[in-house]
Amino acid sequence: MDPNSFMTGGLLLPTIERRCASPPSVIVIGGGISGIAAARVLSNSSFEVTVLESRDRIGGRVHTDYSFGCPIDMGASWLHGVSNENSLAPLIGHLGLRLYQTSGDNSVLYDHDLESCSLFDKNGVQVPRETAAKVGKVFERILEETVKLRDEQEHDMPLQQAISIVLERHPHLKLQGLDDRVLQWCVCRLEAWFAADADEISLKNWDQEHVLTGGHGLMVDGYYPVVQALARGLDIRLNQRVTKVSRQHNRVTVTIEDGTQHCADACIITVPLGVLKANIIKFEPELPLWKSSAIADLGVGIENKVAMHFDRAFWPNVQVLGMVGPTPKTCGYFLNLHKATGNPVLVYMAAGRFAQEVEKLSDKEALDIVMSHLKKMIPAAPEPTQYLVSRWGSDPNSLGSYSCDLVGKPADVCERFSAPVENLYFAGEAASAEHSGAVHGAYSSGLAAAEDCRKRLMLQKGVPDLVQVAACEEVASAAAEVVAPFQICGT
Repeated sequence: MDPNSFMTGGLLLPTIERRCASPPSVIVIGGGISGIAAARVLSNSSFEVTVLESRDRIGGRVHTDYSFGCPIDMGASWLHGVSNENSLAPLIGHLGLRLYQTSGDNSVLYDHDLESCSLFDKNGVQVPRETAAKVGKVFERILEETVKLRDEQEHDMPLQQAISIVLERHPHLKLQGLDDRVLQWCVCRLEAWFAADADEISLKNWDQEHVLTGGHGLMVDGYYPVVQALARGLDIRLNQRVTKVSRQHNRVTVTIEDGTQHCADACIITVPLGVLKANIIKFEPELPLWKSSAIADLGVGIENKVAMHFDRAFWPNVQVLGMVGPTPKTCGYFLNLHKATGNPVLVYMAAGRFAQEVEKLSDKEALDIVMSHLKKMIPAAPEPTQYLVSRWGSDPNSLGSYSCDLVGKPADVCERFSAPVENLYFAGEAASAEHSGAVHGAYSSGLAAAEDCRKRLMLQKGVPDLVQVAACEEVASAAAEVVAPFQICGT
């Protein structure tokens, strides 16, 4: 296996030597995994590719921090779908990156199984596992009833409203006391999956994502090695904030903040949805209404993390520590990285409006709130030696964590969002209809946009499609090749 080849669509696509007086040129805006993947494909096709990234680093919302002396993903952390169905599987396997599997298929908590969690009330009393298991089954039943309710409704509604209707129709599903507080914690975890509160989540669309088989795996070594491998050898220019994109006569001119301009045959735009919604980038001529309305119709969720490094692990040896409460907002949970990586690190996960509130606080104030939660669960908890706080919602380079389905979202919104506008192509997690919000969705979207762009420019230039011929030969030779297996850590 050639270490200098890179995974595209599950195959190793070699660099194509192309004898062409004027090779096609493409500007990729955004150096996250979608933009890097798109650039990798086009560079391997001997295109002239320039990646413009507004940050001082690559990766975008994939951000692995090493200040604790170990990798901590402050953005994306999981591979959703630990199987060869996942478009990132060949690359992760090839790089030998380790995964810690946190759930199997069809977990009610999505990326964790309920039995891997220890739940506590505000007095530090641990919730019996039998209680958590019982409530988990009730929660599953409630969600099943919301699906039936959806089938009856012509119009969309918030998931929270649907749950209220279900409980009115089925009083036996209403819970009291500790059971109800555990139920609210389950809702809190569901909100974290969408990075939005339940009154913002669409009943029509909340369960329509195609979740791949194989359960969910935490990237033990962090996600940065994936981005780093894809980016090797690319022309990536950092601290280049794009302010304007102009298209004219099959050419694109991209202007950055200091007035510098870059011209190319086409442009692939992979900036986060929040940036597009804020109109930070001006388009000349303006984007057509069908495209601008797609940008407006998609929602942006926020999830933030407070990562804490301690001298030692003093908490139960479980994947998740959760605090139950009377409402989802009063609940909370910590991801135990010591279980997965051996490092004494807890990561508090805040989503939706609470995540927005965290961003209004100083780092120390955010830590104090999180530590107050932890000390209710474990009164003797010491202060951390180091801590980190993410702010994806207020970061001007992201303005949100990942896309979410707003109530009343048009059925064709993802199709419109991902569709090209002449020689402008759009990619990113929000452009992935089946895998929005996921790293593999962003990656696959970048590959797809690059392929569309490549075909169009080949047609314009009148150059034989050598890449397609090479890809067909690669399919034949790869048929007998075994994909490197995942490195799954023990539990």
